Amino acid sequence: MSLLITNIAELTSQDPERRVLQDAAIVVENGRFAWIGAAHRAPAADVVHDAGGRAALPGWVDSHTHLVFAGDRSAEFQARMAGESYAAGGIAVTMEATRAADDDELTRLVRGRVAEAADGGTTYLETKTGYGLSVDQERRHARIASAVADHVTYLGAHLVPPGADAEEYTELVCTEMLTAVRPYVHSADVFCERGAFSEDQSRRVLAACRDAGLGLRVHGNQLGPGPGARLAVEFGAASVDHVNYLEPDDVAALAGSWSGWDSASATGAPGVVATCLPACDLSTRQPLAPGRELLDAGVEIALASNCNPGTSYTTSMAFCVGTAVLQMGLSVQEAVRAATFGGALALGVQDTVGSIEVGKRADVQLLNAPSAAHLAYRPGMPLTQAVFREGERVDSRGEVRGSGRGGARL
Repeated sequence: MSLLITNIAELTSQDPERRVLQDAAIVVENGRFAWIGAAHRAPAADVVHDAGGRAALPGWVDSHTHLVFAGDRSAEFQARMAGESYAAGGIAVTMEATRAADDDELTRLVRGRVAEAADGGTTYLETKTGYGLSVDQERRHARIASAVADHVTYLGAHLVPPGADAEEYTELVCTEMLTAVRPYVHSADVFCERGAFSEDQSRRVLAACRDAGLGLRVHGNQLGPGPGARLAVEFGAASVDHVNYLEPDDVAALAGSWSGWDSASATGAPGVVATCLPACDLSTRQPLAPGRELLDAGVEIALASNCNPGTSYTTSMAFCVGTAVLQMGLSVQEAVRAATFGGALALGVQDTVGSIEVGKRADVQLLNAPSAAHLAYRPGMPLTQAVFREGERVDSRGEVRGSGRGGARL
């Protein structure tokens, strides 16, 4: 069955010749975009959806979240707002609460967050382990995440658990724990930061996970200058995330990784995506990641929610886009690209999702606005009016209509 979405006031695509189309329409067949163009030239379809003069965007690709958690850290947030600085140790608080939640409760919590993200326009979502920090718990969290998320990242190297020896725990992450989670995960991450994992420990984790056939990612340069970005380039990681504190050499190294990539046509060999997490930056009162500088240097960036209980308790990609425009110096189109195609690049799925192009998965959202500019023009407003994933309408519970799949996988 084919679907025509017509009467689109503004369509944001990734086509290098037609990035923004006015008075547009799209046709979906078998869950894929089959035709894109002017509304008055649209071919017939079995079903017609009138967009009512709304803007159409790709579904958000949220490439960095930590959804598998229980508990509350609002007291920690209030302490930061009162002047205390952020430190990585709060992860241990969530570890205890998450370990205490049984499978049913933890699954219910994760499904609720996935549904909330879908309601806000997210159609492809990554999430991580990292609040288990033992072999059995990391396996459990990876299994739960794999049932609801598109992409699961192994983050056993999130923090050394209280009372554990750092070297012994790093070895566990690289061996028994890695083996336990491997059936459920697509990539691996390491928190390379003071208070978390050193450069040498991070290097060992990345090497072990690479040898296990996992894609690589790095939490880096969040709390101060450090080796995270350079390690990501050295290991050919898909992304380095946070990037608040970058030295000129870091920016140059990241830019160099994109030497085989043509940004205009989105062809060639992708480099290391710099993932900016503006909601987290605001919550931790860190300087905002230098998205403008990175783009100007030729680095592809992603925007992601970093939804987690301690530093960024939001699934709103629209909030991240608005913040990037208002506070980071990005244009609306640059921010939208970073939150869609950039996220897809960071997950290595840019050939499948992240843009409205013929042949790609038909993930699209309609805004209660005539243009994407309203994401920053009306910051904080819930503008997503309708969401389609693989050409199927998603309801307000994150469920594909007619599927019966409560909290369906994104």
